[in-house]
Amino acid sequence: MTWIDRITLFSTLDFVALGLLVAGWVLIGWRIEHPGAKKPSTSQIMAGFRREWMRQMITREPRIFDAQIVSNLRQGTAFFASTSVIALGGALAVIGNAERLAGVANDLSLMEAPVFVWEAKLVVLTLFLTNAFLKFAWANRLFGYAAVLMAAVPNDITDPNCMFRADQAAEINVTAARSFNRGLRSVYFALTVAAWLAGPIALMLAMVFTLAVIWRREFASESRSILLGTKT
Repeated sequence: MTWIDRITLFSTLDFVALGLLVAGWVLIGWRIEHPGAKKPSTSQIMAGFRREWMRQMITREPRIFDAQIVSNLRQGTAFFASTSVIALGGALAVIGNAERLAGVANDLSLMEAPVFVWEAKLVVLTLFLTNAFLKFAWANRLFGYAAVLMAAVPNDITDPNCMFRADQAAEINVTAARSFNRGLRSVYFALTVAAWLAGPIALMLAMVFTLAVIWRREFASESRSILLGTKT
């Protein structure tokens, strides 16, 4: 069977659903990281607090509190990175034994499909999990960079390098958080891809639900109102 023959095993609706999934993943990420000035995302609001944190740290003595926060952030990224690897290993194991999955998936979708179809769907899932792992691993390293930069910030506010170093630490911290959030979104969409086993309609419904959850958390959540100071 050639690759062209294998592609024809998928329906037009499958390709539409997959295209919408990728487009939704890219667009929601872009919107979160480039929100309008009048409606910032939770991630953007937190970026402002991270910059303020680095400024407040300058005169804090000792900086054990700040070091503990960074340590906790690194532990969080390490946890999600290891979880992504475990999930990725599980998905690869299922791909290697896709015959059993095909029976369950055929029952869910109420249609018969070759094993290759289910393997291809699992490959898409593994791509999202791989991206998640890479983002979490990079976030972990960036938080390490931020810790080193924080240690290089002088305590003396009159030092000419003081604010410059603090701003450097802040931007690395913000970049690390951005990478972590991208990893989380990849995990969300990896879970969404699992719905594809029940068919393209199920994938599109799951994608709408996932986008709604992400949008609410970033633009309409109670925690966002608290961060903005508008929660009464």
